[in-house]
Amino acid sequence: MSLKSKVLGGLILAGCASLTGCVSQHSETALQQAGADFQKVKEDSNVLRIAPKDVIRAGESLARADRLSSYWGSGSDVVHYAYLSQRYSAIAREHTNQALNEEQVAKLELERQRLQLALRESKLFSVQQQGKWLEEQILALTTAQTDRGLVMTLGDMLFDTGEAELKPSANRVVLKIVQFLQLNPKRVVRIEGYTDSTGGKQENLKLSRDRAQSVADVLMDLGIDDKRIQVEGYGDEYPVDANASERGRAQNRRVEIVFSDEKGQLGAAR
Repeated sequence: MSLKSKVLGGLILAGCASLTGCVSQHSETALQQAGADFQKVKEDSNVLRIAPKDVIRAGESLARADRLSSYWGSGSDVVHYAYLSQRYSAIAREHTNQALNEEQVAKLELERQRLQLALRESKLFSVQQQGKWLEEQILALTTAQTDRGLVMTLGDMLFDTGEAELKPSANRVVLKIVQFLQLNPKRVVRIEGYTDSTGGKQENLKLSRDRAQSVADVLMDLGIDDKRIQVEGYGDEYPVDANASERGRAQNRRVEIVFSDEKGQLGAAR
């Protein structure tokens, strides 16, 4: 064999070895990423409940890619099945998110219907009797007469920690507010959210606003005109107790509802 042929053969062999190395490295990366994605969906109880078939397909594709990785020259097949595994993992996650959103919507709709039913049933009382009873209830629930107006405080127990959605335990109080406003159409309210000093300023400000808006949304959903509702979030400003203790922090995590007078005049905001 000529020297030229030997050199050419050596270059070809070196090129093939380099290409094999590249394919192997690429397939190994794809396999690791697919494995990480599969591990995440496999450990998510919601995914396993809602999209078990997609999780199974992701696992089967990953297992096939893993088996093929031990065979020489199968890099492209490894990449292919690793990709399939990743896609099934992604599909499982997408199906789960969609189903969870639908469950939440159904839950909120059921709660809305229940509240509306309770509201309709309450109208069986005479307007006069109901109005007097409601006014007594609102006055009993309010905590103070301030320069801002008559103030009712909804405590932290009506929300989960760090969450803005009202618990079902708030429904009784909310219904009384709705009925009171329906029987007093000139009155308006300002809903103010507050937090304790735990967490960042911006996060607290957003949480306080979101909680106040959550109360406002329920009022509007039950028929109160949005023009009669103002929403404010003050974060950790205006504490009513020291944040040094858990009891004090719990007192500061609150939503205050400020009622106008009978003519619809609200006191000045903070």
